[in-house]
Amino acid sequence: MGFDPNEPEQRRRLRAAMKAADIPVSELWLKYFSLSGDAGEYEVEAYLQGLLSLPLIQRDLLALAANELIDDLPRPRAPYSDDFDGPASAGGQHVGGEGGQPAGREAGGEDSSEAGSEDSTTRQPDPDE
Repeated sequence: MGFDPNEPEQRRRLRAAMKAADIPVSELWLKYFSLSGDAGEYEVEAYLQGLLSLPLIQRDLLALAANELIDDLPRPRAPYSDDFDGPASAGGQHVGGEGGQPAGREAGGEDSSEAGSEDSTTRQPDPDE
């Protein structure tokens, strides 16, 4: 096996991604192994420290494992005002309307001003009153 000039940069970027996502080596190795990776956990640790070279396919499996773990992480979201507890948040509605839809849009994609159905929040007169 010859030396791949891209291996050090691939290793550096893998380590940077792991650090940014707070992925421990043991978790990376377990995911890598489940994807049919051949190297043992100590070999992966040695590779990440630059003490061992791995074949290209094994390095790509490590990258795949890291990327899948990163994809599984929850992404931060900006809160709406009614996401907070307290009296100020009671009864609030998102700027975007119900269910994350833009204001004036129904879940089916129709504009509520153009739709033929009644708005569910409009009170209909009761004939018995």
